[in-house]
Amino acid sequence: MTRSIEFFDQQFARSASAAALALNPFETLALPYLQGEVLDFGSGMGNLAFAAARQGCRVTALDASQAAVAHMQQRAAAEALPVRAELADLRQYRIDADYDGIVSIGLLMFFDCPTARKVLGELQQQVRPGGYAAVNVLIEGTTYMDMFEPEEHCLFTATELQQHFAGWDIVQNEVSEFEAPGNTVKRFATVIARKPA
Repeated sequence: MTRSIEFFDQQFARSASAAALALNPFETLALPYLQGEVLDFGSGMGNLAFAAARQGCRVTALDASQAAVAHMQQRAAAEALPVRAELADLRQYRIDADYDGIVSIGLLMFFDCPTARKVLGELQQQVRPGGYAAVNVLIEGTTYMDMFEPEEHCLFTATELQQHFAGWDIVQNEVSEFEAPGNTVKRFATVIARKPA
């Protein structure tokens, strides 16, 4: 288990409170663009997956945390919602279907840069024409690094994510900053884009 997976697995194992299950700002931004078949790639506890399912989406939710996947499977059964949760090594996962929407929030920065860029390209390929991708990553200027493997992470530049969506219709593009523990900061880039039909 990598350091980042262990970090989040421990958090997810003890976080089933109402606050922990609320949508974060990036998930709230992405939700209105999701319809039809959705892939939540790095779903965490599945907050966005369940919100999308409640608005009529059929969601495949993938995560590397056993605690998160077990929580989602129990919740999907209890709430009778169309969320299929699977444990996956997302660095090497092969997406074998196309989707109307693909979301990857707060994941790619936990891969080394070549892997992060390769996976981003694969996610883009699997969005159906006219569908949406919503991607969020930490960027340069982030100083909160506790959850990262020292040699295996990737902080994108502030404009790099947007550049990867050249030719798409970008409907949301923002950079945001949040205070983090130890007088540090987390800086994020978020892009939501529609694939040309």
